[in-house]
Amino acid sequence: MKKMRPTPGRAARGLGYLLVPLTVSAFLAAGCGGAEMGGSTAAPAMSSENEAAMGGVAQDSAAAKMAPSQAPEGESADQSRRAVGNSGPVQPINIQTVDRSIIYTAELTVQAKDVGKASDSAKQLVLGAGGYVSDEKSNAFSGSNSEAMITFKIPPARYAEVLVKLGTDLGERRSLHQGAQDVTGEVADVAARVKSAESALDQFRLLLTKADKIGEILEIEREIQNRTAELESLQARQKALAEQTGMATVTLTLVGPSVVIETPQEEPSGFFGGLEVGWNALVKAVEIGLTLLGTLLPWLILIVLMWVIVQQILRRVRPRQTAPAVTVQEKAPEPKDDAPVGSTSES
Repeated sequence: MKKMRPTPGRAARGLGYLLVPLTVSAFLAAGCGGAEMGGSTAAPAMSSENEAAMGGVAQDSAAAKMAPSQAPEGESADQSRRAVGNSGPVQPINIQTVDRSIIYTAELTVQAKDVGKASDSAKQLVLGAGGYVSDEKSNAFSGSNSEAMITFKIPPARYAEVLVKLGTDLGERRSLHQGAQDVTGEVADVAARVKSAESALDQFRLLLTKADKIGEILEIEREIQNRTAELESLQARQKALAEQTGMATVTLTLVGPSVVIETPQEEPSGFFGGLEVGWNALVKAVEIGLTLLGTLLPWLILIVLMWVIVQQILRRVRPRQTAPAVTVQEKAPEPKDDAPVGSTSES
């Protein structure tokens, strides 16, 4: 078999056949590469636009959040409402404090060396605090058994301060009882009822000017009298509450050094406690009975003596009653049947 040798013409034609597919492949590769580059360049542009839009939205939301707090003073309520959107502005909460109406009372017992001087010092202390003396009962003298009871009216603002000074500066404090009563609701209720009663009374007076019949006039006048009495009662209660809440009441008891002050003891409980209570009650009842008998005994003795004297007088004055005389008629003896015949009786 003969071997064929390539000629120059055949080699050129073979290379031409190979160049055609290579050229087409290169053209396609170039087109795909351009498309890929175009897509890559368009994507960053789109992303930058999205970022700008998102940035604008973020700025708008931040401005909306900052609008209520950083709005200028001259901006109106409508502008603030548009800045924050549908949610309206937050209204501040106003907390109003109510003045309480409290009645303060205290009972203080102080043992002093000189009751008279302690009483004078207490009065000066209370007067200096803006208070006054409302009641005083005293038997103060030079002895050590003197006592004094003084009732003071003190402003509530100085109540605690004055109470401490009364218990420390005058002598030895032996007892202290304090009380506080909140009557704010009652004060408000009485004030409202007073206002309502005044309004109703004004209306009845207006009706009285327009009434033209005697029956209507009498009925309206009767109602005016009733409403006036009710209004006066409410005003008196209002005044009493104002006095009680306007001034604290302190009752000070001053005793001498030799006065024995009884300390309160707890009541016993249980069987022995009941036995002790019963025994004390029996002793108390016997004491009361003996006291009552001692009180009535002189009167009983006097009543018995008067009764005996009256009986003696009645016996002497009473007329004596004589017994009636009894007459005895003598009767002659009757003759017996068995007497002998012919016998005679001698006289």
